[in-house]
Amino acid sequence: MPINLHYDDYLAVITIDRQESLNALSRSLIQELGLAIDEVAKSPARALALVGAGNKVFCAGADVEGLLDRGFWAEREGIRLGQDTFAKLDRLRVPSIAVLHGYALGGGLELAMACTFRVATTSGKFGLPEVRLGLLPGYGGTQRLPRLVGESCALELIMTGRMIDAREAREIGLVNDVVEDGDAVAIAKAFADRFVRHSQCASLLARTAVQRALDLPLAEGLRMEADLIVQAFQTEDAHEGIRAFLDKRSACFTDR
Repeated sequence: MPINLHYDDYLAVITIDRQESLNALSRSLIQELGLAIDEVAKSPARALALVGAGNKVFCAGADVEGLLDRGFWAEREGIRLGQDTFAKLDRLRVPSIAVLHGYALGGGLELAMACTFRVATTSGKFGLPEVRLGLLPGYGGTQRLPRLVGESCALELIMTGRMIDAREAREIGLVNDVVEDGDAVAIAKAFADRFVRHSQCASLLARTAVQRALDLPLAEGLRMEADLIVQAFQTEDAHEGIRAFLDKRSACFTDR
């Protein structure tokens, strides 16, 4: 199976394991990925980690050999499958973390950008090289990259197809952190420990507010933020958090 799902304590882990093809994204792999994300959505996991098998690559992108024989409608359907599958990460109730060791290129980088967070190791190399094939990113790269790094920087990376290292990726805001190479699951858990103990209700509402802000004028965004914080005030977690603060103790959240 090119997609493996297992659980480590509170963390769901999806591993892309197609090492003979540098973990490239075939149609069947994307379908299996979507099913795995659906399973995580039904689980009690508090965070999801996406990792690539092996120590050389997270995901080298789309399976290029499979592109030549596609007709118009097959290509359209394939793009829609990739976009819809990656968008499941946006809707997932728990945050997702892509651990990027080695190469994350093309569709592999687009998958990482669909995650809530990205943690790179020092060996990380990133790029959207589709222009070199006479193409452009089609799994959300033209939409998510400018939201992460700004329009000018995104256009430069997409139109040149150049590759950047982990240091530059951190400087431009493409990744949230850079760490030494190591076990991918341990890296994900170390990052998740920063937020996973907080109220899941509050975290989900905060993610919703930030994601919606990208598509709303400021005045509408402020109204939406007010509505969401009122929702947060109605939760048991908010009452517990306020009481714990006043009592000078750690909060015990129940995600209700």
